[in-house]
Amino acid sequence: MLRVNVARLKRDLGELGAIGGTAQGGVSRPSFSDADMQARRWLVERITAAGMEAHVDAAGNIVGRWQSGSPAVLVGSHIDSVPDGGKFDGALGVLAGLECLRRIKEEGIRLRHPLELVAFTDEEGAFGGFFGSYAFTGVLRGEEIPKAKDSKGLRIVDAMARHGMDAMQAPKASRNPKDIRAYVELHIEQGPVLEARQIPIGVVDAIVGIHRYGITFRGRADHAGPTPMPDRKDALLGASDLVLKGRELALKAGSPASRITVGVVQLTPGVANIVPAAAYLTYEIREQSAELLRLLAQRSQALAADIGRTWGLEVSVETILQIDPVPLAEEVKAAIAAAAQELGLQQLRMPAMAGHDAQVVGRVAPAGMIFVPSQDGRSHSPLEFTADEDVERGANVLLLTLLKLAAE
Repeated sequence: MLRVNVARLKRDLGELGAIGGTAQGGVSRPSFSDADMQARRWLVERITAAGMEAHVDAAGNIVGRWQSGSPAVLVGSHIDSVPDGGKFDGALGVLAGLECLRRIKEEGIRLRHPLELVAFTDEEGAFGGFFGSYAFTGVLRGEEIPKAKDSKGLRIVDAMARHGMDAMQAPKASRNPKDIRAYVELHIEQGPVLEARQIPIGVVDAIVGIHRYGITFRGRADHAGPTPMPDRKDALLGASDLVLKGRELALKAGSPASRITVGVVQLTPGVANIVPAAAYLTYEIREQSAELLRLLAQRSQALAADIGRTWGLEVSVETILQIDPVPLAEEVKAAIAAAAQELGLQQLRMPAMAGHDAQVVGRVAPAGMIFVPSQDGRSHSPLEFTADEDVERGANVLLLTLLKLAAE
């Protein structure tokens, strides 16, 4: 039975993990940063060194191809990272996909359907998230592109222009869904379930929906000394109230799969002796049920408005990201399960509680995901780690899955 070259895969993970490496042992490769661009060049070199076609599409997605024809079986993930993130998130899926294509090519296996490796742009959300997969699947709207900014206010238009790319051309990366036979993504679980249950392979049933908002409370800047406490219009009080009541909402009105997270808080003017005039926060809701996700979003926005009235603040809500839950394709899940069984590996059907490019591609074509354990459930952290044996198992399941889908 065909297997991946795990030593080569580990070398690739090590080399890519060194690009954008941090003092804490993680990586920082936000999209279109210098480190991200270096990683992109490295990946293109690895694809071409393997004797395969490589090109960068209008959205910055890196595509490698083996064999001609249509429709193709796609495999991939992303190589951008969160600041000071881990070395496996996204990177494992891309590099294991590359290794699978190399092994199939080395063995001279002729397939009914060609294989394509895709490293999608900005999955992690430096500029809002899923820029590359949105463009790839034809849902990226040109009028939204100039609005995409990072946390420092840099527009994606300017970030891409700095590297000789035109963001406004990104919709041209759109692919006809008829040209996609299937999409498979290998990923670390980013949670504790597989490790706790000592199960090596997760077969993802569905991917959680995510609604992310930017909420701003506006009050009035006043001197911290002379202004009495009852007379203040402190924007931070509104933001803090929403953080606490949002958590209560998730616990009381949500399901065990509901998550509400405030990951960014920014104060204006941000001076020690001035009452905050404005407080901006990101407010993210995750849930498996589309109906419950919409309900939590509606109640959260009503909650923000009520809090604003209570504290005498103005409130504005901006939609940053809106992705509904996506069930994955039974055909692809069956191929993954069969591959794991042939390798003698126990498997678990489970949801994905993080966002992935597979949920974007899965709206237009059959998609599936393979999970491997994350040590202590850690991710988006320098402590993110997946053991070598789990990397090898996941990559071999991916290899057999691709062979099954490309042969049918």
